Amino acid sequence: MAQIWAGTDIGKTHHHCVVLDAEGKKRLSRRVLNDEPELLVLLADVLALDEDVVWAVDVADGMATLLINLLLNHGQQLVYIPGLAVNRASAGYRGMGKTDAKDATVIADQARMRRDLTVLRPDDEHAVELRILTNRRADLNADRTRRINRLRGQLASIFPALERVLDLGNVGPLILLTGYQTPAALRRTGRGRLETWLRNRKVRSPQALAEAALEAAERQHTTVTGEKATAQVIHTLAKEVMGLNEQIAEIDKLIAARFRDHELAEVIASMPGIGPLLGAEFLAATAGDMSRYGSSDRLASFAGVAPVPRDSGNVSGNLHRPRRYHRGLQRVFYTSALISIRNCDESRRYYERKRAEGKRHTQAVLALARRRVNVLWALIRDGKCFQRELPVTAAA
Repeated sequence: MAQIWAGTDIGKTHHHCVVLDAEGKKRLSRRVLNDEPELLVLLADVLALDEDVVWAVDVADGMATLLINLLLNHGQQLVYIPGLAVNRASAGYRGMGKTDAKDATVIADQARMRRDLTVLRPDDEHAVELRILTNRRADLNADRTRRINRLRGQLASIFPALERVLDLGNVGPLILLTGYQTPAALRRTGRGRLETWLRNRKVRSPQALAEAALEAAERQHTTVTGEKATAQVIHTLAKEVMGLNEQIAEIDKLIAARFRDHELAEVIASMPGIGPLLGAEFLAATAGDMSRYGSSDRLASFAGVAPVPRDSGNVSGNLHRPRRYHRGLQRVFYTSALISIRNCDESRRYYERKRAEGKRHTQAVLALARRRVNVLWALIRDGKCFQRELPVTAAA
């Protein structure tokens, strides 16, 4: 058992470290720069107090990455306590104020008393790369959604009829908006010239798109105030969305290539509904190391697909989704469950059975996702690919 506990409140430029002994007495309290020489001095000073130390942090990535890797590279034991748990535990300590020193003290004291905290381990390079790429893709996708919403708002302000008929998730309507944004411009061009213009730019189904755009233009003959400036903004936004589409397509290729290089790629991708992108997000969240969770139940809880009881008094059987779970991992299992309903007979039958039991659509999908956690856990444990049909034994 450890003799001292070093709790570190993580910050972007500085961390604050507090060291407690077995009796809860403070042995060290220091604000340290998030820089390798400063962190190495802190490590040496803490080890000088006692070499049997457990480090605890409230952030497990981002601005804590340098400290975490430095500690793990020096063979230190490191645990993680979520920031929400630190915030709630702080209410039980003396003082109403909030300081970095107090938070670090709470982190160290919780690590001293608790034995259920997550132990941080070094991730392999593969999992780290997939985490970086999938996070970058999520950022790009959020930027694209934001710009599409702005584009829709600007278009609806001057040309609502066209906004209603265009699906801006497709490339064709975006190309149209880079050239034509107003009803008058579409009417001047005419159907034939517009169709030719779209066809020259490799737009799919140019005839249908040109016909829909001209029909919308015939519905509006009023020129809206500020139309010229808004049309220029629409042109710029459409170009930006197309650029983001290209970036997302490029990063999807990188993610697929890195996922296929992983030793578990074949096993994970054999599950119905899991492709390279969802498989990469699964590895980014778990590193493919099931020993971190101990059982499929803990993995399901971590993914937010296992309901937790919220009983009180005479109320029992009150199940709710947990408040703390990995959103990205839940997305992997929930989305793959939705896809598997369409292309896997076993998944569809399970979903229909849950619906017949009276569960709503979302509840039935979550139940299927929970079952799929058990299956994927067993596949990774045994190193076997998913089989749609059970093998027939000789005795049978």
